Amino acid sequence: MTKKSNRLFFIPYALWLGLFVFIPLALIVYQSFFDIHGNFTFGNIGTYFTSGTYLRMTLNSFFFAFLITLITLLISYPTAYFLAKTKQKQLWLLLLILPTWINILLKAYAFIGIFSQSGAINDFLAFIGVGRQQILFTNASFLMVASYIEIPFMVIPIFNAIEEISPSYISASLDLGANPWETFRHVIFPLSMSGVRSGVQAVFIPSLSLFMLTRLIGGNRVITLGTAIEQHFLVTQDWGMGSTIGVVLVIVMIISMLLTSERRKGAKVK
Repeated sequence: MTKKSNRLFFIPYALWLGLFVFIPLALIVYQSFFDIHGNFTFGNIGTYFTSGTYLRMTLNSFFFAFLITLITLLISYPTAYFLAKTKQKQLWLLLLILPTWINILLKAYAFIGIFSQSGAINDFLAFIGVGRQQILFTNASFLMVASYIEIPFMVIPIFNAIEEISPSYISASLDLGANPWETFRHVIFPLSMSGVRSGVQAVFIPSLSLFMLTRLIGGNRVITLGTAIEQHFLVTQDWGMGSTIGVVLVIVMIISMLLTSERRKGAKVK
């Protein structure tokens, strides 16, 4: 295959990146230099970093993204580990992936029905004598639903990383006198860190910009940068400030990717 044909194959990819990545980013950066009246200004970025409201939104975004990532990781790693040990692993993996084919809006409305005052959970609480509770429109319900939606994106990279570990490493560890816990701690977990890092990226970065779940499940009690962007573009019509928040969010996402990226090839077994 000639170099010319290789360049031809690259053209659709370059067009896709240009039309749907670089041009939208350039438009967001350009729009961030205009105020609500369409006047050119550098004041949006200053307003963002001097406003207590925007700084609280930023802290909220990081806090909830961190909690969602932590909850998802604590659930997903054991799931991926035991999934890799089962015989029908491909079937179980397919069942795990199936919910991702359902639109997030449909899943959100399903949870609204489950968590509502007349929903299944409150019916059960009333049946056992606890009484109906306010579950919907709370931080707990938002974290629960967001973590549920993100779990497959954490499980899959960890599962793939565990699957790639050579059984000879585990056998060697056991032959050298290590018990199963020591083998997991010093062999399996370090060698699966590439999957953990990929999973953290796949969960933490989208969680920074959640806005649909904050409205439908959190009842706007959870205010994040994604919520602020939605409000500026759709409610206040201040596209300049909304674009500024979007630029900050993109920069934060890039920094997060750099911090969680693998700096060296492979993992060393301790």
